[in-house]
Amino acid sequence: MANPRLKDKYLAEIVPQLKEKFQYKTVMQVPKITKISINKGIGAAVADKKLIDTGVEELTQISGQKAVPTIAKNSISNFKLREGMPIGARVTLRGDKMYEFLDRLMTVALPRVRDFRGIKDKGFDGRGNYTLGVKEQIIFPEISIEKVNKISGMDITFVTTANTDEESFELLKAFGMPFARKN
Repeated sequence: MANPRLKDKYLAEIVPQLKEKFQYKTVMQVPKITKISINKGIGAAVADKKLIDTGVEELTQISGQKAVPTIAKNSISNFKLREGMPIGARVTLRGDKMYEFLDRLMTVALPRVRDFRGIKDKGFDGRGNYTLGVKEQIIFPEISIEKVNKISGMDITFVTTANTDEESFELLKAFGMPFARKN
């Protein structure tokens, strides 16, 4: 099986480009994406347990890997939430599946967002990781609009080995992440 397109692009183009830009001594210092974590909080699942199964199924379709339900760690009486109740779904992608998902996200899903002008560059955490919020799961072609009973969003986190936000920004930009232009 051939390598994913973005993995080849990373090795052939991005590594030399970043090595030159940041003056790294070896290619091992060049930042890389280690994993992509997708989380989906389903607050209405407290009342309706079937929503968790739907959320897990949707994340599994989107990512191409089995998603798992997330469990509440604490009880919160105001939200009628008990410890141990499922309240969301998550999946962590690594390796080839991660590159495949990143490719589909940038080339197919993000351009389908209404009034899309690029993603904001405010989602960096100070340690080189980037989180992106998606408001609708229907931007992914794997999700059939007819089967969706409730539109919900998700958080997509890119975990990198970059030491600074600037390095991480340049890495994601080199992959082709459509960041919004500053005015």
